[in-house]
Amino acid sequence: MNLPTTSEQNPVIQLDNVTVTYRAAQERIPSFKEYAIRWLKREIRAREFIALRNITLKVYPGEVLGIIGPNGAGKSTLLKVVARVLHPTQGRVRIAGRVSPLLELGAGFDPELTGRENVYLNSTILGFSRRDVEQRFERIVDFAGLREFIDVPVRTYSTGMGARLGFSVATDVQPEILIVDEILGVGDANFQKKSFERIQQFQANGSTILLVTHSLQKVQEMCTRVIWLEQGNLVMEGNPEQVISQYLEYNKKQEETHLRTVRPVQEKKEAPKRWGNYQAEIVDVRIENAAEKEQRIFQTGDTLRLRLRYRAHQPIADAVFGMAIHNHQGLHITGPNTQIAGLKIPVLQGEGEVLYIVPHVPLLDGLYHISVAIVNEADSEMYDYHDRQYDFRIDNESNPQAEKYGLVTLRGEWEVKKSTTR
Repeated sequence: MNLPTTSEQNPVIQLDNVTVTYRAAQERIPSFKEYAIRWLKREIRAREFIALRNITLKVYPGEVLGIIGPNGAGKSTLLKVVARVLHPTQGRVRIAGRVSPLLELGAGFDPELTGRENVYLNSTILGFSRRDVEQRFERIVDFAGLREFIDVPVRTYSTGMGARLGFSVATDVQPEILIVDEILGVGDANFQKKSFERIQQFQANGSTILLVTHSLQKVQEMCTRVIWLEQGNLVMEGNPEQVISQYLEYNKKQEETHLRTVRPVQEKKEAPKRWGNYQAEIVDVRIENAAEKEQRIFQTGDTLRLRLRYRAHQPIADAVFGMAIHNHQGLHITGPNTQIAGLKIPVLQGEGEVLYIVPHVPLLDGLYHISVAIVNEADSEMYDYHDRQYDFRIDNESNPQAEKYGLVTLRGEWEVKKSTTR
């Protein structure tokens, strides 16, 4: 028997030109009374914020749709529209099936009631009868791992305990449409594994799932299709590998631009980050890749080239060029210079360039800051010093072979010798 393809099925979720607009007051109003008075006087100034712009989308039975994008892109707003928690300002939403939203776990709990009472209350809100809850109660408590705390008030629970109980209540029964918003990290490592496996089980049994998470690895593992939202716009949709690849490339370009512009060469008057007598100046600094293209995001093991352009206002016969790298916590990692390397710099006259090449960057994931300087050989005169003005990042997200712990790799090799028996 041939199963119907996605295009032959009717969508269980359909959004047609959905727009959601919020109105936000431009000033803080201290009380409801004050708000009411100003509203009657028409003195409230509000600005409109568009959270979603003309979103058209179809989701078919059994699909697992990942929704990615930065904070504020409209991901949670889209889920709330599908869950019917929020009505669109414009457009139409059609849902065929019962929706189980996991938006804010434990948000409906009464802190003064016990865990047991909240299980019954929350289940009732989700549409289950008391008899249903009685049949499910033991399973819920066991899955949450809160048996010894089930008869104490929820206000005594930690945030993780409340989230575990909320997840257990909401997912005890196989849903037709499951909405998951950033909850795969609730609880401890063991509970995270259990919750992830439960969602995978729903997927295997044919539930339609909408998943919002910042874990692109989870999206890659679970989703059959992905959409990318940016500032309320649907930028791209397609298979996970394609969309995630484009999303990461876009983010990389954005951060490259940010890292290049966040710390420009400062004027002489801004002394705390730059100082010297300026008889010779560093007038331009470029961080480049092996192809001599400007770049600010690297992986461990890449080639990094630091190009310094200088201008000497008078002949300098004893110049030494140096650089230093600090991590984001301020730890000084390295500080090579031309004198230590045994390189004698010719007399500086006019303009020129100095290049420092790192064939294999040994640094691990993190944000790093480069300082550059020209000093004299006796280290008694500073011509120009730029203190931690040039940023770059090591990002090994797409480099699974990179080491994960510490600051640097030793590029060592492991060997296992056969054990001998006597």
